[in-house]
Amino acid sequence: MRKIKNIFFITLILLTAGLININNITALVDNFSEETLIEFDNEKIFNVNDNTSPIEFIDKGQMTASWYGPKFHGKVTANGEIYNQMALTAAHKSLPFGTMLRLTNEKNGKSVIVRINDRGPYIKGRQIDLSKAAAIELGAIERGVVKVKVEKLVLQKNNTPYYAVN
Repeated sequence: MRKIKNIFFITLILLTAGLININNITALVDNFSEETLIEFDNEKIFNVNDNTSPIEFIDKGQMTASWYGPKFHGKVTANGEIYNQMALTAAHKSLPFGTMLRLTNEKNGKSVIVRINDRGPYIKGRQIDLSKAAAIELGAIERGVVKVKVEKLVLQKNNTPYYAVN
């Protein structure tokens, strides 16, 4: 059951990002093996150091993150979709829409994967704005502003063909 849950989690991320389509899922499942797993946030995911892993995490350094929610919920984002404060999304001034990031709160070690779908933040000293759901996952609601480690998720170049939708 855990294996199916892990496959589903990774597949959902890749589908959401538009990096694979439904035809790629069979190839992804066929290439999955227990040996390629590592622990991450008490869950097993693909081992990013193993050549069979379809995902690579690229260190993008540290950013100051804040969150936004109720005031913008239901409004149109910069990429044209309707903002949902309970979706795992984020705003950044220059990263391409659809970019997937793993953010880790440096104070408590909690992590979340978000997709860039909006522009901002527009407050000096902040580099990324999180949805309310992402802030909850990181334990950042009460503080409002936190330092996060940022890693970009990308498919390895030697993976099966995929489609990017941006």
